[in-house]
Amino acid sequence: MHHTHRTEEPAAYVDAREELRQAEVELMRHRERVADLRRRLPLGPAVDDYVFEEGPADLQAGDAPATTVRLSELFTRPGRDLVVYHFMYGKQQSQPCPMCTMWIDGFNGIAHHVARNVDFAIVAAADLPTLRAHARSRQWTNLRLLSAGSNTFKYDLESEDAEGNQDSTVSVFTRDGNGSVRHFYSAHPRLSDDIDQRGIDLLSPVWHLLDLTPQGRGDWFPSLSY
Repeated sequence: MHHTHRTEEPAAYVDAREELRQAEVELMRHRERVADLRRRLPLGPAVDDYVFEEGPADLQAGDAPATTVRLSELFTRPGRDLVVYHFMYGKQQSQPCPMCTMWIDGFNGIAHHVARNVDFAIVAAADLPTLRAHARSRQWTNLRLLSAGSNTFKYDLESEDAEGNQDSTVSVFTRDGNGSVRHFYSAHPRLSDDIDQRGIDLLSPVWHLLDLTPQGRGDWFPSLSY
């Protein structure tokens, strides 16, 4: 199968590209099988109705008044699920994680699309003014930003250890017929002993664009300087 209208492609290239296409088709089908397995997970346990701190919806309006919001109140209407990204910032993570920052830059750009289907929030252990100051520097104006520094949410979901070291994590919550919040799914970068940093790469298109190129992603790592 040709992938362009160019007629001078060498036969060896066409054959190799077709072999790759078949592998890409199988990968897509396997991702669909994995997604189906995820969707068919039974409901997890009921969770505490954690209390977070939140500032004004307008990020440029300053940090006061700070209000509290419960996990259950992050669901904006019935029938919606809640996705939470655990930002590596706060406690032992004294500087915002560059990788998380890059991902959240992307989340900010697509938040209005995501909001049509699910509720979404960013949670960090950093205190509210510190979190919002970084958010202002990145222009995260479309995201709900919450501080969990005074509760055990991140520890309970294993994005924070007993010493306050932070990890990036994504968690999904839903509500049962009685309105109780149930944990549905969480994923961490570390999938196994030999997969330390790739477990939630599907959350960011940056890696996939780099992987299209001959050089791939290599050892590239994002920076906060741009």
